[in-house]
Amino acid sequence: MAGRMSTRVAKGDREVAEALQRLVVAAVRYVPREISLTAASTLGRVERLGPRRITDLAAYEGVSQPSMTAMVTGLERAGLVTRRPDPGDQRAVLVCLTDSGAGYLEALRQDWTETFARLLGQLPPSDADVLLTAAPALRRLQDLVATERDGAPSVSRRVAEVAS
Repeated sequence: MAGRMSTRVAKGDREVAEALQRLVVAAVRYVPREISLTAASTLGRVERLGPRRITDLAAYEGVSQPSMTAMVTGLERAGLVTRRPDPGDQRAVLVCLTDSGAGYLEALRQDWTETFARLLGQLPPSDADVLLTAAPALRRLQDLVATERDGAPSVSRRVAEVAS
C-alpha cells in the first residue's frame, strides 16, 4: 500500500480528495437533522455492527463514557434505541437499534438522497454523466472507509450482498 500511496497520491488524487472532503462538509451542514452528528453516527454504527456496549460506542465516537450514556439516554427517550442486558456480562448493557431508529436512519438517508438528486438535476448533463459513471467507484470508496473505520462493510454493501 505504501508504494501505491507514493505513486498514486498525485495532484489529481489530492484534487479529488479535496473536492470530496468539501462536498461531505457542505452536505453535513446542508441537510437538516433532529439529532447531533455524533448521535446519528452512533445510530449508524449500531445499525452496521449490531448491539454494542456504551463503553464501546464512546470509544468509537471519541467521547467520554458519561457523554455517551447521556446521549444514549436521549436516543432511548426518543425511541431510537433500547438497552438490554449483555448476555456475556449481566452487569453491562447493550445498546440496540429500534425499528423507529432504523426508520429514522432510512428517512435521513432518503432526505439526503432527495436533496442531492435535486442538486444533481441542476448540473449540466455532462457533469451529471461523469458522476453517474463515478457512482460505482464512490460506493467502493465508501466501503473502504467503512471497513477501515469499523472493520465491517457498509450497509449498502451488505444490502447488495444479500440481494445477490
